[in-house]
Amino acid sequence: MVHGKLLVSVAALAILAGVPPFHDARGYAAQGIGAEAPPGEWRSAPEYVRLFTPLRAHTESYRAYVSPRSMGDLLRQLESDPSLLSPPGAWTPTALLSSEAFGLSGSYDRAKLAQLYGARRALVARGPRGGGGRPTQAWTLISPYPDRNLERLEPGTLLIVLNLVG
Repeated sequence: MVHGKLLVSVAALAILAGVPPFHDARGYAAQGIGAEAPPGEWRSAPEYVRLFTPLRAHTESYRAYVSPRSMGDLLRQLESDPSLLSPPGAWTPTALLSSEAFGLSGSYDRAKLAQLYGARRALVARGPRGGGGRPTQAWTLISPYPDRNLERLEPGTLLIVLNLVG
């Protein structure tokens, strides 16, 4: 359940950091953090929103992007981004089974995805992004990621962004 895990993860990280997870959204919209594309080499990939986010969610709350770069390269590049918040546990890559990485709430074929990954685990990093020390987005990076037909694994990184304000 990508949405539930993201929301719980960001809320927990924000609390540990001493930051309230939700705040007046007007300030963040003025800062432009809610809808802007991530910095770097990313291509918008709305097909992944339909696959891996909750079916009943407001799709405008989610964005998806893909990059040909490895997660390690991207995390090193993102270290200099002042909008990334770093509470304990954020941005730490973890090897997860595909069902844990992608959750159970999307429309994707779970058996097909499990077969695609086989014994291989997806590398997943999660963390909040925001302005003024307050989270406005929850980011999930996954590498490698499946193509949109769940037929092959792509060597780059998938980014799913949940806007927490709006």
